[in-house]
Amino acid sequence: MQNTTYILLGTNLGKRELNLTAARGHIGEKIGTILYSSKIYETAAWGKEDQPDFLNQVIMLKTHIDPHSLLEKLLWIETTLGRQRKIKWGERIIDLDILFYEDEVINDENITIPHPGIPSRRFTLLPLQEIAPQLVHPVLNKTIEELLAECPDKLDVWPYVPS
Repeated sequence: MQNTTYILLGTNLGKRELNLTAARGHIGEKIGTILYSSKIYETAAWGKEDQPDFLNQVIMLKTHIDPHSLLEKLLWIETTLGRQRKIKWGERIIDLDILFYEDEVINDENITIPHPGIPSRRFTLLPLQEIAPQLVHPVLNKTIEELLAECPDKLDVWPYVPS
């Protein structure tokens, strides 16, 4: 059975646009069919601000992989692309977060779905709203549009323009 999932891609090191392209390639090859990709957005770093700006993008895909296996494959892709986990919210070549998996709610020692940061992060909500404005958060029972309108995060998020 094919399940719909939304993944947030982020990068602020190296050739950022190429990092996103490589991540999408691995996801399409190892995980499932990408149905929609948001535009790429740029934002100042969130959480730990003394680092380069991030590029972020949300993709919607269909997969037959269960959520825990999906997380394992995303972590493998991060490692393959050179991610090293040193500091929480630190610089990274690539970051791949599961935002939603169907309307499932999972909270165990390995995974939390929906991603708990969704309602408080414009860099997540803006690209998600672009491809799924009427998607309803299964815990908060609000659409992505509503969550974006209520988001307390005031960090600027703008469409990425390659230099």
